[in-house]
Amino acid sequence: MRYLPKSPTDRKEMLAEIGVDSIDDLFSTIPAEFQLRRDLAIPRQHSESEIVDRFRAFAGNNATGYASFLGAGAYRHYRPVVIDSLVQRGEFLTSYTPYQPEIAQGTLQAMFEFQTMICELTGMEIANASMYDGSTGAAEAMMMAVRITGRDRAVVARTVHPEYREVLATYAQHQKIPISEVGYAQNGRVDLTALDAAITSETACVSIQSPNFFGTIEDVEAIAEIAHAKGALLIVSIAEAISLGIVKPPAEADIVSLEAQSFGVAVSYGGPYCGVIACKEKSMRQMPGRLVGETKDADGKRGYVLTLSTREQHIRREKATSNICTNQALVALMATIFLTVYGKQGLKELAEQNLAKADYLKSVLAADAKLLFEGAPRFHEFVLQLPASADETNAALLANKIIGGLPLARWYPEFGPNTSLWCATELTTRVQMDAAAESLRAVAATELTKA
Repeated sequence: MRYLPKSPTDRKEMLAEIGVDSIDDLFSTIPAEFQLRRDLAIPRQHSESEIVDRFRAFAGNNATGYASFLGAGAYRHYRPVVIDSLVQRGEFLTSYTPYQPEIAQGTLQAMFEFQTMICELTGMEIANASMYDGSTGAAEAMMMAVRITGRDRAVVARTVHPEYREVLATYAQHQKIPISEVGYAQNGRVDLTALDAAITSETACVSIQSPNFFGTIEDVEAIAEIAHAKGALLIVSIAEAISLGIVKPPAEADIVSLEAQSFGVAVSYGGPYCGVIACKEKSMRQMPGRLVGETKDADGKRGYVLTLSTREQHIRREKATSNICTNQALVALMATIFLTVYGKQGLKELAEQNLAKADYLKSVLAADAKLLFEGAPRFHEFVLQLPASADETNAALLANKIIGGLPLARWYPEFGPNTSLWCATELTTRVQMDAAAESLRAVAATELTKA
């Protein structure tokens, strides 16, 4: 009865209460030709031990032991085992959405700690807890800027993640917000001259990403100066949160949209992720999502409350800042535990490891590929011009259990088919990087033979 909690007696009583004689009577309105009158053509039932063995056999068919050099907004970092031990506790699992918030003091405190850490990392004064992911966070930040400024246009850099830009375009289409895109200079950063020309008196915000999609760190201070001189707000998206361990926080921005997946959230099969919006306190009322505050109860004891919750579940729909945002508190809790385990110095050392690994990978691959945007400041990703097409190169690497870089021609046709984006994190070993270099060398030799 483990998986069938209702006994035959229970079912008989339920049917009697409904007023029918059998379960088949519940489906009497369905024409006979559409009713299945035979047993399902499936294997016989299995015992629990047989099922476990069966799934272990399935797991043995999985492809394992591959080295991966993919990044582009989904980053593989080590997850301390304590994260799952804590987030799976019933106190957190059952109260991750605090509809009666004051009852869930532990969850609210975790949210408060999360917000505090995000503010310290981003250089902002207020942070929410939280959004779906970095892409929807960037779109919500754009709409937030429109509400704050009263303007109705946006300028977005082409160095922002292409899929983030697709989400921005979807939101903007239905909010009637025209978007202008600004290209990049030879160093892989936003073209400042083109940016200055693109901003008008109707521009609500300038949206950039740093480190950007090419792995290059933008000149946030210069971009902020250009945007603010024309009355526009600056939104900075951060797709790789670990970079904040070593990269200067974008304190010059007005709004920061952060993807916190790297803080202890598994890449999994594409989710769940954890988006965050942080901003200056003066813009707090226009920020979507939940904001937890610290206060004192009637006895003078410290307590936590939902200070701001401007979503349709709490206020009239027409007054909500967003009807599409959600509360990723359980995933944000993972990030909170991750940051607590690493601490300030640990996060810095982790970021330095990522930087060093990428630098080594770049050096061993550069012998057979050309590095684009050379000399520009970067974190742990870089763009390579390969000796063969990115697809052909990846196929050759895959034969050696290596997942190569992300082909870029789909989003940046001007690069041509031979260009891809490579990433190394602290989990990338030197053996894997040397193996990738050796495989790439073989590809280069094959191309040379063809020539």
